[in-house]
Amino acid sequence: MDVEELLTFKPVNTPKRPQDDEPGRSDDGPGEYERYRKMRRLDERPSSIRKRDEQVAPPKFREEPDDNRQRIKQLVDSLENAPEGESDVLDETAMKRMVLLFEKRALKNQEMRIKFPDSPEKFMESEVELHTTLTELRALATVPELYPKLVELGAVPSMLELLAHENTDIAIAVVNLLQELTDIDTLNESQEGSEALVDALMAGQACALLVQNLERLDESVPEEAEGVHNTLSIFENITEVRSEVCSDAAGQGLMTWILKRLKAKMPFHANKLYASEILSVLLQNTNANRQLLGDLEGIDILLQQLAYYKRHDPTSAEELEMMENLFNCLCSSLVLPSNRDKFLKGEGLQLMNLMLREKKLSRNGSLKVLDHAMSGPDGKDNCNKFVDILGLRTIFPLFMKTPPKSKKRTMSTEEHEEHTSSVIANMLRNCRGNQRTRLLTKFAENDHEKIDRLLELHFKYLEKMEKADVAIDEDLKRKRQEDSDEEEDEESVFLKRLDAGLFTLQLIDYIILEICCSGQPSIKQRALQMLNLRGGSTKTIKHIMRGIVPCKQCVIHTNIFTLRIRWKSWRPWRQGVENSNATTHFEPRGQILISPVH
Repeated sequence: MDVEELLTFKPVNTPKRPQDDEPGRSDDGPGEYERYRKMRRLDERPSSIRKRDEQVAPPKFREEPDDNRQRIKQLVDSLENAPEGESDVLDETAMKRMVLLFEKRALKNQEMRIKFPDSPEKFMESEVELHTTLTELRALATVPELYPKLVELGAVPSMLELLAHENTDIAIAVVNLLQELTDIDTLNESQEGSEALVDALMAGQACALLVQNLERLDESVPEEAEGVHNTLSIFENITEVRSEVCSDAAGQGLMTWILKRLKAKMPFHANKLYASEILSVLLQNTNANRQLLGDLEGIDILLQQLAYYKRHDPTSAEELEMMENLFNCLCSSLVLPSNRDKFLKGEGLQLMNLMLREKKLSRNGSLKVLDHAMSGPDGKDNCNKFVDILGLRTIFPLFMKTPPKSKKRTMSTEEHEEHTSSVIANMLRNCRGNQRTRLLTKFAENDHEKIDRLLELHFKYLEKMEKADVAIDEDLKRKRQEDSDEEEDEESVFLKRLDAGLFTLQLIDYIILEICCSGQPSIKQRALQMLNLRGGSTKTIKHIMRGIVPCKQCVIHTNIFTLRIRWKSWRPWRQGVENSNATTHFEPRGQILISPVH
């Protein structure tokens, strides 16, 4: 403050204390002077006390200005007067407006790119607008009943055209939009809408365009990696709604891309897991895809990917799931006889044998693959080769003792015993000459301990079937009282008995009959001795085996692939079993179909 300001400074006049007889004095409350003294005392408090009081003091609400108050009142009145649901539901008019805006901005962006191909700053604004519009179109997924109208407006071809856009961000935005539109929960809400959308996508060659877009995406970029994941999700959603799309998608390059992605030397990523899942879906029920996998050398690629887990366990639950998917893909592909030859030439048997010996988590999958590779008449070469590579030294210890339970073990005891019994039964059925002699000799080793194990499993699963019969009979009585369909009950009864262990029991009894008829006399003597000790009878085994009728229409493979058994409602075998005019087909993943035998 300079001298001039000091000379001109005038302090604020302090109001005088009014006298009692002055008009400013009021008996109802303090006057102006009292209010001034109170405010001055508050300002003279220490700063720490002032801050504390300000925090504790309740907030003072100030009155809104008249303009703001009026504006708030208008907004409330407009919301109250608006029709119910107008701001939430997307109707047909709003959808048309959104589609027309999308078409307009897509056309504008195309024109700007043609007009200024070397000046990105001139068409960047139109590109941002187009990207924003694609994001807004995802709201259409909330109204699947409007999908037919969306198809009529021709929006689907325009979306598919943008999959080839020079800017990958636009292509990824289209992928995200299609993923939202084809979400399986959304498609299930409207059958008519889902059929219309899928038909439009197939007519526009969506599979080929999506695969072409996949090939240019770089998964090292997080946004593009998410685009790959959403693209695979689109394929999964479409194939779940329409299974025949599997062959079209695989033939248009999807399987080639998946195999290329699986063998790429990259750190483990969720997209690799997803790719293995999609490959498993493609191979599940389509022989054309299995043949295509063999033509693309997919058997060798799967074996190369699984070879890593011969001596290493997966490091995470996702990687473990991917390994199991690869084993499932290999099992599905081995349904085709030509793929079994490729599996044999690619030394797949040697790899599975080594996995069984290493005692890693891959042991369960390798045992399942062996079961599929050696089943049926087409598995003859694999059975003989397995004996030649000393596979009997590997499979029989697993047959004698089921590995102990652990947290990481994914195969149950029943599944393990089923697969080992199936492998041995397949070798007895397919091996000839020296290989068969070596196999039969194994059952006489170490004081016939394997015969003891066979009878142990026989009585174990026989007891399980007896308990299942009691539960099933009680269920049948209850359903008969409710006037249920008897024919439907017969089918469900047979399936329940299969789940209870009927198939494994049939395999075990088949092995017992085969080795007693073809093996050394001491084998039959030991089997009869063990039956007598446990109070069993050969009639029980005969009745069980009468459920399997060997004929041209009855080919026993495994319980996962083609198992055809002529059957009738399975009554307790001590009462005898009759044949019936029905056939049970076991397709991949345990899907069971009942069809008549002609």
